[in-house]
Amino acid sequence: MIASRKEFLSGFGLFVAFLVVLIILFFPIFKGQNALRYLDNLYNSISKGSAYYIPAVQEQVGKFAGESIIVTLKAANQKAAEQIAALFRSSDAEVIVTGTELKVKGDLGKILGNCLKDADAMYKNAGEQVSGKYGYDERRVLFNWWTAFKGMDKDLSGQKKFKEAKIVNLVQNKAVETSYNYYKVEAQKISDQPGTVIASLLFYVIYTLWYGFAILFMFEGWGLRLGH
Repeated sequence: MIASRKEFLSGFGLFVAFLVVLIILFFPIFKGQNALRYLDNLYNSISKGSAYYIPAVQEQVGKFAGESIIVTLKAANQKAAEQIAALFRSSDAEVIVTGTELKVKGDLGKILGNCLKDADAMYKNAGEQVSGKYGYDERRVLFNWWTAFKGMDKDLSGQKKFKEAKIVNLVQNKAVETSYNYYKVEAQKISDQPGTVIASLLFYVIYTLWYGFAILFMFEGWGLRLGH
């Protein structure tokens, strides 16, 4: 039994309109994309514009120039071991590969500096520079750097070289991961599209309230009430 037909129909009408708008949002009407994909790309672009940490990390890395390290790493397989070895050799480090194990001796500043050059190129979407440098997919290069640094962090910590482990971890998180995640995304600032950003945020708030009031009116029209 419906207690208030008018209130129930108002809520039902709001709910139907909510569903119609939801369906429209999934149509590719925003530059060939649906609204969710378009806004996701927009906010990824905006976040990339404020996540360029590489210059600041480079300053920290400079403090480790000339510091020699010796680490032992483990790769997932022999192919990965050879690929990772190429990264260190490009950093003027000595590498001995035995199966999937790598023993690396080199200048920590040079190793990290070389990685930052690759990460910077990837951040600027110049992946061809990285793939051309090593002869295989640029995303795999950054993944290998990430894997190598994970092993270096563990090995250096085991040697109680905590400052060295910390800078390796910093490059891994602030440069390698960031460049990998934002590769192929075009950086933007909020000031580039302020209208779209404000409109999308307002729409999100209004659309959420829209759904809430639709449910509220239907339930109250149905006769359900909240009480103390």
